[in-house]
Amino acid sequence: MTSENVAEQEAVESATALPAKAVDDQLIDELVSRAQAEGLQLTGEGGLLQQLTKRLLESALEGEITDHLGYDKHDPAGKNGGNSRNGTRFKTVLTDVGPVEIVVPRDRDGSFEPKIVKKRQKRLTGVDEMVISLAAKGLTTGEVQAHLAEVYGAEVSRQTISTITDKVLEGMVEWQSRPLDTVYPVVFIDAIHVKIRDGAVANRPIYVALAVTTEGRREILGLWAGDGGEGAKHWLHILTEIKNRGVNDVLMLVCDGLKGLPEAVETVWPRTIVQTCVVHLLRNSFRYAARQDWDKIAKLLKPVYTAPTEEAALKRFAEFADAWGRKYPAIVKLWENAWEEFTPFLRFDTEIRRIVCTTNAIESVNARIRRAVKARGHFPNEQAALKCVYMAIMSLDPTGKGQARWTMRWKTALNAFDIAFDGRLSAARQ
Repeated sequence: MTSENVAEQEAVESATALPAKAVDDQLIDELVSRAQAEGLQLTGEGGLLQQLTKRLLESALEGEITDHLGYDKHDPAGKNGGNSRNGTRFKTVLTDVGPVEIVVPRDRDGSFEPKIVKKRQKRLTGVDEMVISLAAKGLTTGEVQAHLAEVYGAEVSRQTISTITDKVLEGMVEWQSRPLDTVYPVVFIDAIHVKIRDGAVANRPIYVALAVTTEGRREILGLWAGDGGEGAKHWLHILTEIKNRGVNDVLMLVCDGLKGLPEAVETVWPRTIVQTCVVHLLRNSFRYAARQDWDKIAKLLKPVYTAPTEEAALKRFAEFADAWGRKYPAIVKLWENAWEEFTPFLRFDTEIRRIVCTTNAIESVNARIRRAVKARGHFPNEQAALKCVYMAIMSLDPTGKGQARWTMRWKTALNAFDIAFDGRLSAARQ
């Protein structure tokens, strides 16, 4: 073998020994360079990505029909073998890089069922996921339609977008009935009000139950629609549903004075402490006061909910009533009516107080939901409203960084909970 032949052989062996990723990178670099040299756009209509998508889909379809028939294209083995290729048909599918027209092979007896692009399929899976993601971020059907047209040049009807988002309903039913943990340190229940057209447009509450697990993670237990006239029977139904999904114990339940809820909690979880959200109590107080008095009222109420004991809180509240009771008797009555559910957290140390005296834990969730709800304006029915809220919840914290911060924030409080509640959390972990 000559020296030239040896060098050539070594070059071939060196090239074939390259790692697969290096070969892939070389191929990608070559494709991009050629496209740029020929003035071809990488993205957009007729761009390199669309052309590659077309070739990949058509190659995959050709491979599928070869597997189906048992012989390669133009292979003599296919002659007189029964079923055979029978031309092609054109089909346009919507992909992540825009509409792509592909050639789909056919067989003579019509038994070929493509898998990568099924019969009558007009969108690849990634497009559906993209539409659901856009809707979950609060975009209306019209805005999603406009986005697809502007970015991908794809004309997608509003009905198609609605059909795509309806796919989440099956997942929502499964999620709403999934098994839960046996015990939760705290469950927060709050309401988001949405406009639903039921004859006439009316405000309706959707209740969100958010729990903290024994590991300090945030978990949303479920969603329930109400009609504004809920009472103990309504809450008994919801809490029983949660219990039937495996929750045998809740240490504290924090809410905003929901009518009939304390009675239902007493029936389902007799040992659970019901705590009124102090932030909601303050917000409700301001509704009865003139704006110029808010700061003064807040300053005088702070010693009430930061008092070291319930007795001290009662004295501070008496001082508030003396100062503002004549001008704003409705505020005094509001606190008196909520007093029994307001005071439980005063029995605990500051770590537990910091957590349970407010529903800040659920506010970030509510903020995302409100953005999605506000974008819709109103909903045609209850199911449409629940679907919107569910998609907003599923889009929370996609990177998991928020969950990590949440867990760190709860670590100290969970130790305090376990001590204050006589080891009920430790028992659940065993």
